[in-house]
Amino acid sequence: MSRVPSLSSPFLLGFDEIERALDRVAKAADGYPPYNIERLPRDERNPERLRITLAVAGFTLDHLDVTVEESQLVIRGRQPEDKTRQYLHRGIAARQFQRCFVLADGMDVLGADLKHGLLLIDLARPEPERVVRSVKITPHE
Repeated sequence: MSRVPSLSSPFLLGFDEIERALDRVAKAADGYPPYNIERLPRDERNPERLRITLAVAGFTLDHLDVTVEESQLVIRGRQPEDKTRQYLHRGIAARQFQRCFVLADGMDVLGADLKHGLLLIDLARPEPERVVRSVKITPHE
């Protein structure tokens, strides 16, 4: 993977936190568990949302943990080892995982739901505000 160009341009002021976030994202390249991210349109009850869907077959509510830590959505899964089973073939992964998503300022995690082996997490997309503010120029004598 190629490195994202540095955000050290003199025209990009205060973006060092974004560069650190990009570094964290680049390090989280493990493909397990697979996931989708989709945009859900606004309807009469909900704003425009994003939905993250993770394939977590075999995990129960007790095995999953969803937290927001600083500006990251962190999903952890841990299945206890079942010593009573003897597998002839084990193709369904049962390993622990941690999947992190860096959240933009103002993103709100609305909730999580587990259905048919899929963990669905909905996030509200903030409405951008256009802010225009005058800056007074003080004469220097």
